Amino acid sequence: MKILSIDNIREADSFTIKNEPISSIDLMERAGTNCAKWIRKKLKKEQDVFVYVGPGNNGGDGLVIARKLSEKAYQVHLILVLFTEQFSDDFKVNLKRIKGLKDIEIIEAKRKEDLPQIGNNSIVIDTLFGSGLSRKVVGLAADTINHINDSQAVVISIDIPSGLFADQISYAKQWAIIHADYTLSLQFPKYSFMFSETEHFVGQMQTISIGLHPGFINNVKAKAQLIEPMEAAMMLQSRGKFSHKGTYGHALLIAGSYGKIGAVVLAAHASLRSGLGLLTTHIPAKGASILQTALPECMLSIDDNDKHFSILPKLGSYNAVGIGPGLGMELQSQNALKLLIQEFKAPMVFDADALNILSENKTWLSFIPKNSILTPHPKEFERLAGKSNDSFERVEKQKTFAIKHQVIVVLKGAHTSIATPDGQLFFNTTGNPGMATAGSGDVLTGIILGLLAQNYSPAEASVLGVFIHGLAGDFAAKKNGFEALIARDIIKYMGKAFKSLL
Repeated sequence: MKILSIDNIREADSFTIKNEPISSIDLMERAGTNCAKWIRKKLKKEQDVFVYVGPGNNGGDGLVIARKLSEKAYQVHLILVLFTEQFSDDFKVNLKRIKGLKDIEIIEAKRKEDLPQIGNNSIVIDTLFGSGLSRKVVGLAADTINHINDSQAVVISIDIPSGLFADQISYAKQWAIIHADYTLSLQFPKYSFMFSETEHFVGQMQTISIGLHPGFINNVKAKAQLIEPMEAAMMLQSRGKFSHKGTYGHALLIAGSYGKIGAVVLAAHASLRSGLGLLTTHIPAKGASILQTALPECMLSIDDNDKHFSILPKLGSYNAVGIGPGLGMELQSQNALKLLIQEFKAPMVFDADALNILSENKTWLSFIPKNSILTPHPKEFERLAGKSNDSFERVEKQKTFAIKHQVIVVLKGAHTSIATPDGQLFFNTTGNPGMATAGSGDVLTGIILGLLAQNYSPAEASVLGVFIHGLAGDFAAKKNGFEALIARDIIKYMGKAFKSLL
């Protein structure tokens, strides 16, 4: 699903009005009606509904919602927050329509004292401001937002929580921003919803289709893409009846050091579960018996050193290489990594200590094969690209880094973001807090390496790998809960994740 800039969303509205064709007032009716249908699923007849509307088109959506809920016999209180007398044309039309109804209480709030008390068992619908807001909310509007936030009611924001910006971060503690339990984003998710700073404002996000014209949506350049099941499923390659293990690639995983062989076991196991045909793992000598016992399906290349990576194996038989989980930072390991970068010409996967070595030897970045995949968590990325003031700035650096070095950067987090060398940006939709556990990143590295070896493009291996990783984690959390989830559980549910896409 595309994430559009606010300018593009306005263009989508205009294109739809012109080419469907449909009037703007009827498009507003469609948006409000579809939101009201979703809201009704959350409502009980005995609950009071407080609809707070501003004077613009977002408030017009609120007027439609209030009317539609009243028609279904819900007790609706409509609060017109009059922080300006400048109303949009479509707002005026819908206000006239609703004033003809007898069952809706209409309250005109011109000052803070006019705002009604909100019962604890109530539902609040927030339509004060839309996604076009670009400055801090002050005055009566800010008072209203604080009034809503102080209530114990369930809050549902339409399109975007009032006070929040759509294309950039707005989260200063002293700012007035609605803390929504649910946000019904019209047609597209908003870019700002993808960042940790907005989590407690947005709540649970649900995209509501309002029927914007597919001719525009299909052709417009997205600000970013949200990875959903359909997009992930379309990437999956089919398997032929007469295929064999050689059909599905031979990967080399270079990983592990004394005391960190568990990282190798996790990454290698996940790689094999990704559909990979053959896997050879290069490990220190002391890890051989562990890996042979834990994963008999995995072949070994044993380093001359007992405790860490020190020499590069012959690379001729591998079509994909991954390096980093549990690797350590020994000088011999750093020199061997440098030699790997010089010798192997196809895209590789760099994770964990491989990234930390690169951050201490940044000149090597220029020699990494194009379209290689880097999978840092935020702190590892900071070492590579420098500090950021917030996660929004971090993603901007991620895009710049990917373009500059012609690599794919998988920045791990709640909405793991994937930046490609051509400037594309993807956000993931799967995964959960239970995956914030030791070894989860090693599992992701193994999955991406396995897909890369199967001739998925580096971008496909990254996007699909992140999605499968998160989806398997979701299945694991459903079974075990967040607290009890461990990295091995993610591997256990990879098969279910693949099957669900098929």
